[in-house]
Amino acid sequence: MMAKGITTEELDKLTNEELASKLTESKEELFNLRFAAVTHRLEDSARLKLVRKDIARIKTIVRERELGIRTAPTAKK
Repeated sequence: MMAKGITTEELDKLTNEELASKLTESKEELFNLRFAAVTHRLEDSARLKLVRKDIARIKTIVRERELGIRTAPTAKK
């Protein structure tokens, strides 16, 4: 079963730049999924929910790093 979102542990290992690009990718995928849903070409409707949750996870980690709750991997040394 491949339809799994990104784990928080995986996101924790990414730098801020990688998180930003991952967020952009996820937003693009969400746009494409919504477009496919409207044009009735969406096979996996559960993917919409997964991508939305991935975006939320990424935004949460970014915000926690801003607040100093989490640290970026480069800052740990």
